[in-house]
Amino acid sequence: MPSSRSRRLQGLAQSDIRAMTRECVRVGGINLGQGICDLPTPPLVRDGAIQAIRDRKSTYSYSEGILELRQAIARKLARDNGFEADPEREIVVTAGSAAAFACAIHGLLDPGDEILIPEPFYGYHWNAAVTAGLVPRPLALASPGFELTAAGVRGALGPRTRAIVICTPGNPSGKMFTREELEELALVARERDLLVITDEIYEYIRYDGREHVSPAAVADLRERTVTIMGLSKTFSITGWRLGYSVAPPEMTEAMTLVHDLFYICAPTPLQHGVAAGFDSPPSFFEEMRADYALKREMTCTALEAASLPPIVPQGAYYVLADASRLGRETAREAALELLAGSGVASVPGSAFYAGDGGEHLLRFCFAKELDVLEDACARLRSFGG
Repeated sequence: MPSSRSRRLQGLAQSDIRAMTRECVRVGGINLGQGICDLPTPPLVRDGAIQAIRDRKSTYSYSEGILELRQAIARKLARDNGFEADPEREIVVTAGSAAAFACAIHGLLDPGDEILIPEPFYGYHWNAAVTAGLVPRPLALASPGFELTAAGVRGALGPRTRAIVICTPGNPSGKMFTREELEELALVARERDLLVITDEIYEYIRYDGREHVSPAAVADLRERTVTIMGLSKTFSITGWRLGYSVAPPEMTEAMTLVHDLFYICAPTPLQHGVAAGFDSPPSFFEEMRADYALKREMTCTALEAASLPPIVPQGAYYVLADASRLGRETAREAALELLAGSGVASVPGSAFYAGDGGEHLLRFCFAKELDVLEDACARLRSFGG
């Protein structure tokens, strides 16, 4: 009988994020675990996709995406991110930002290569690297500041390290890397000829007037960087599976080939919908940030009341909280106790660490409708009671 699992998958299991969502559904709780982002889709985006379906724009697009959308992305990069990109040679529209990451690691790296992943990390980056035959190495960033330094990067490198992942704003920490920190990274990237792969999907969700700095706009990183961005979080369309990558032409050519082989193309009518979304006025992004800032405050206040001290995020819509007072040996046990006692689901911090660094942490997502979040916060306050 053939083996039921490939060697690449040995030791991998469904993430605690998905597992806690299933447990939350089972008990009828409120899910502040998975970053589902169940907020309304902006009418401009929704109606653009509906019109594309009515216009029968439902056949395959090019593997790199419809030109209209790639041109809109190029204009957005120049306006908001501070660097230029050729829409015909340097941009690929992908089946979600996760697909862009898969195309980068399969198209630009080889099995056995090491990839440096700062922790706490988004588990997909780690597990996708393992599945691609890479060797992930953790770069521990100390809370609450999670600072990135050239010395720290150098100390985490291995003999076969060829790439580093930079997630800003970060999931799960909400950390936003400063220009100075990215210049430190550039020093080491130059020394070791590292590929830099970014995840900037939360770029518009940031607080307290902070600037989002794209690594490709810093020093000479553009020539060695794959910039990965997406539309799921900004437009609350996580199920549409639309992201994109920006990289020098030779890298983009390799990634387009992988995207064609793995995914064929991103959903065509939905590409037309998000193309319309790039015409959203500045007020849309300002209102979105104000809404998330209110929800961040609500969530952090409730966590304080529950004696689960939060690490207040600089960006994104997650918050890590210290669950030490629950006295559990593992974060998973703490998450299950909180769910049983309050009906609020979180994610064990261990899901974001290679070692035991997250066993005292829980992650909460506040991308919820206001009335749902108010209910969850009330439950957390009662749990702290």
